[in-house]
Amino acid sequence: MFSHMMVGSNDIDRSKKFYDATFIAMGGRPARKDDKGRLIYAYNGSMFLVTPPIDGQPATHGNGCTIGFAMTPEQADAWHQAGVANGGTAIEDPPGVRSGSGMDLYLAYLRDPDGNKLCALHRMPA
Repeated sequence: MFSHMMVGSNDIDRSKKFYDATFIAMGGRPARKDDKGRLIYAYNGSMFLVTPPIDGQPATHGNGCTIGFAMTPEQADAWHQAGVANGGTAIEDPPGVRSGSGMDLYLAYLRDPDGNKLCALHRMPA
């Protein structure tokens, strides 16, 4: 229940390369750039935006914040591979199934080129 997610970037062209690759890998489309220079991605009824900070200060990532994208395990693997190949950093364990709290999840984690923590998530059938 959110309308959109937005992260800041200090280099929109670098971010476009990274996010275009990761969204295409999960079945989405490249960004549309608005008149303020923001990147807009629409996928499965949700919006994700990347923007230079409006206050003119440098973009920084939130420690402890994670943005999760729902996808299949196959999409998660392609997303992770595309992200690493386009300026992202693989973090935590390699993509795969994690069990805990009575559920199994397929997870893959990346940091984007500005340090924002991203997660590909698939809830495995019970």
